[in-house]
Amino acid sequence: MIDKLVLYFEYPFVKYAMLVGVLIALCSSLLGVTLVLKRFSFIGDGLSHVAFGAMAVASLFDLSNDMIVVLPLTVLSAVVLLRGSQSAKIKGDASLAMISVGALAIGYLLLNAFSTSTNISGDVCTTLFGSTSILTLNKVDVWLCIIMSVVVIGMFLLFYHKIFAVTFDETFAKATGTKADSYNLLIAVITATIIVLAMKLVGSLLISALIIFPAVSSMRIFKSFLSVILSSAVIAVFCAVVGILISILAATPVGATIVAVNIVVFGIFSAIGALAGK
Repeated sequence: MIDKLVLYFEYPFVKYAMLVGVLIALCSSLLGVTLVLKRFSFIGDGLSHVAFGAMAVASLFDLSNDMIVVLPLTVLSAVVLLRGSQSAKIKGDASLAMISVGALAIGYLLLNAFSTSTNISGDVCTTLFGSTSILTLNKVDVWLCIIMSVVVIGMFLLFYHKIFAVTFDETFAKATGTKADSYNLLIAVITATIIVLAMKLVGSLLISALIIFPAVSSMRIFKSFLSVILSSAVIAVFCAVVGILISILAATPVGATIVAVNIVVFGIFSAIGALAGK
């Protein structure tokens, strides 16, 4: 088994997959705690559907780098969803359902109507579940992921105290002069960026699991905001590494394997929390 892993890690694409997987898992875990506590968990699911529709549009133009289309459209949708949740005309859950389902349907229609690929079903499956795309990364994709991950982590660390404030008591944060709406917008934009990065790792349908599971697993045992974030980061990175290694050895889909490992870890942490009376 070890010899097989050593052999596989001689290939650059496996090293790229591991590096990108760790970075994406780390970024997802940081924002996951805030999204869970603010009851924004499903925004990840909605934005992932938008990203799928954006990737379908990018494929029509045969762009060498679909990030040019996917990232701006996903960020724009995040802003619209945030504004929609503050609107009296269309509530947040309704706007989320409209945008996510609409983007998913339109993306699939575009792929069927205009795609030049001979394997549309395979392309859709790869986009939705990330079955093979993580193993087709090139140096440009890796460097782009590294740069965007550094930006996301840097922004989270820079605005940590503000994010903490708007996460637990947005009304009090506004009363003390904190521009809560601006920081909510920042959270939405960072979340959209993470969604776009994570699509090649777990696919658009499994992104929510990557964001939610490490956070809720940590909350089974730890109670302070900082300890939950640190624990969530460790869990996310561990599950990503183990999931990628298992997928290499067992030839299973990478995204689904990582999510399965997260489910097992959640079960373990839930059992520990129950035994400890937390």
